[in-house]
Amino acid sequence: MQATVARHLLAIQAVKLHPHDPFTWASGLLSPIYCDNRIALSHPTVRNYLKEALAEQSQQFGSFEVVAGVATAGIPHGVLLADVLQKPFIYVRASAKDHGRRNLIEGELQPGQRVLVIEDLISTGGSCLLAVDALRDAGAEVVGVLAIFQYGFANAAAAFAEKKVPFQTLTNYDALVQEAVQSGYVTAADLTILKKWRENPVGWGALYA
Repeated sequence: MQATVARHLLAIQAVKLHPHDPFTWASGLLSPIYCDNRIALSHPTVRNYLKEALAEQSQQFGSFEVVAGVATAGIPHGVLLADVLQKPFIYVRASAKDHGRRNLIEGELQPGQRVLVIEDLISTGGSCLLAVDALRDAGAEVVGVLAIFQYGFANAAAAFAEKKVPFQTLTNYDALVQEAVQSGYVTAADLTILKKWRENPVGWGALYA
């Protein structure tokens, strides 16, 4: 599954690799990779594959009653999964609304319900762990986080472990880079650059600053 998902993301350019012309993330970090899994929504074949893959992988978390998307990119994929599984869907905002009921969680959630959190990608894990905190504060039991892609940063794994939140992804940086080399998207020489970035993103970006 990891290789197939990586191949699909590269084919539709949901993931782009520019080892010699890095992207600037919103955080200011320079990176040779940019991931936007929302592009998959415009490609029915890939969208359906990801939907079924999420449904299959969700079984690894045991029983749960509600699917929760992390706003905003986790919302559509969460909706698709909830529809396949015929389960209720809710989503968690980055911050509470400043009007109306000032909701942080949208949709119906009962205390004690078991919830699976859906995110599009995991970098540091910060946004989805904030969502986990909000759900736990509302009385939910979070069974884990499921995402499409992760970079495999050690600090992300440590953050999830500290919060005692299991997480899984359909594919990851290593599988994607390997698929990119095999398909000719990048060269074997580029592979060294891509590995160095993942080992030290801040230091790698400083070379281009």
